[in-house]
Amino acid sequence: MHDRLWSRGVSNQRTALDLWAKDITPSTELRRWFGHDPDRWNEFARRYRQEIDAHPEALLPLIQAAAEGTLTLIYGVRDEQHNEAVIFKAVLEERLPSSRWHDAVSVDRRVS
Repeated sequence: MHDRLWSRGVSNQRTALDLWAKDITPSTELRRWFGHDPDRWNEFARRYRQEIDAHPEALLPLIQAAAEGTLTLIYGVRDEQHNEAVIFKAVLEERLPSSRWHDAVSVDRRVS
């Protein structure tokens, strides 16, 4: 899972997750600043990449999981193009061997 906050109305018991990597999600401050405003998307992406780069050790389990099989990032917002999972997927793909990346990481919207 890739959101820092659990979605309202979605039971965490009904959502089968292997890992909830909330420590590598956007900080509360960045998430609030962005407010899912598409006009802030490019700056949000830049700032979020900086946050990820500041904690490279947090990426290791996810890179390893993607290298071993398919890693699915899920998110709760309705906007399929402007959400942190899209950025995080790109970051993971940049760090995976080029022969593996296109099949390794997928992004899906979380549903109840």
